[in-house]
Amino acid sequence: MPLQAEVTAAEHMDLLQKLKDPQVLKDLTEDAVVWATQHGLVMGLATPTPAAAVVHAPLALTPVPFPAGTFREAEAAAGAFAALVDAVAEDDAYLLATLRPTAAHDDFVARQLALLEATAGPRAAHRGSQGVLAHLRSDYMLHTPTGSLLQVEINTIGVSFACLGGLTARLHGHLLGRLGAGAAERAALPPNDALDQLADALGAAAQAYGVEGAVVVMVVQPGERNLYDQQWAQTRLWERHGVRTLRRTLSELARDAELGADRRLRVGGAVAAVVYFRAGYVPEDYSGEAEWAARERVERSDAFKCPSVAYQLAGAKKVQQDLARPGQVERFLPDAAQAALVRRFFAGLWGLEDLADPDTAAAVGAALRDPGAFVLKPQREGGGHNLYGAELRARLERGGPGLGAYVLMQRILPPINRSVMVRGGEAVEADTLSELGIFSVLVRRGGEVLVSRGAGHLVRTKAAESDEGGVAAGYGVLDSPFLV
Repeated sequence: MPLQAEVTAAEHMDLLQKLKDPQVLKDLTEDAVVWATQHGLVMGLATPTPAAAVVHAPLALTPVPFPAGTFREAEAAAGAFAALVDAVAEDDAYLLATLRPTAAHDDFVARQLALLEATAGPRAAHRGSQGVLAHLRSDYMLHTPTGSLLQVEINTIGVSFACLGGLTARLHGHLLGRLGAGAAERAALPPNDALDQLADALGAAAQAYGVEGAVVVMVVQPGERNLYDQQWAQTRLWERHGVRTLRRTLSELARDAELGADRRLRVGGAVAAVVYFRAGYVPEDYSGEAEWAARERVERSDAFKCPSVAYQLAGAKKVQQDLARPGQVERFLPDAAQAALVRRFFAGLWGLEDLADPDTAAAVGAALRDPGAFVLKPQREGGGHNLYGAELRARLERGGPGLGAYVLMQRILPPINRSVMVRGGEAVEADTLSELGIFSVLVRRGGEVLVSRGAGHLVRTKAAESDEGGVAAGYGVLDSPFLV
């Protein structure tokens, strides 16, 4: 059944109409900026000094309409996607076979596969006792032509905005009240405990590690603007579980981390119960061999890794595409209902390593005729890497063996909404598109699953003419769903 975008737009317009009054818009924008600053909904300034200078996070002034039933369906699928990623990450042979063709043209993927192989022995020897911690976010968009919700990607490393996303939901509850919304309208904002869910998963892993005084080591990028989203996690971890966090770059780990014969990783004299990566997902994080050696030290240790290199590889675009092939999801999820639930969210995906394959050739032909209906994705995280339109067509026409490092994906066509976006205290109303992220957490010791559950949500909204949507990268704003 086609998505009734005009119905959701009508619901949203009731709120936006009040913002047509310039004084109401000015007052609400000022209130939003002050609330955000007072409550830690902030990011670092993109300047080296002063070190602690902040600005409010980019935000939508009112929540975006989203179909309530579709939102609940995405929430219900969180456990199935977590189980799928966990099973894929446990299968070295599958990861190697699936990603080797890509690695032939992508040095970063090749280094990760080499790390997977180099640590295969110790991982296999301790499989029955090794701790696993996953913090995942599955991103979706509504597809207007069919009314379906389709998966953009699943993120397995450096998963951001669980903390600031939860604060955004609180902000929108406050602003709806300021606009005179009644109890029923405020109830259309679903509760979002993503911050506490992340802190509790980190705490559960630290407790399962079982060493008193052991710490969480958060691996970060130097000069990180989004450090307050990260700092919220470590603050809440301390408040709720009494576990201390050490922040280190990969270069600092290369200098300070020591791996003992007992497989314990020690950083600054403290035993690491968990190594939580908010970096390590782009080649630039590894400035030399020392950083790769530090990553291998972590992989060989008995610490919970969030994620391990296997989990990182399980989130690759190529793996996402391969799982969409017939029988692949079912290989990892023998429960037919779970497999069917996952599959209902898949968009069209094609690998490009064999252009003679009839299905691939047909998809490439369609993309050359109508490049606006597709997106070309490399194996990169962090935003700004995908190819669209004329760039997509040019890359397909150029061809060559390096094309196998990309995945061709059906372009999802979400409904257009009107939103007021606030950056640097300035409010701009525009046509927008939104993307829903559903978090999940999994904590496992050997074969025993200690925690597995959905863990909150995130909405990011961007201008309709923008191809990319990353908030930290400067493309979008933080938002919340207004369930209709």
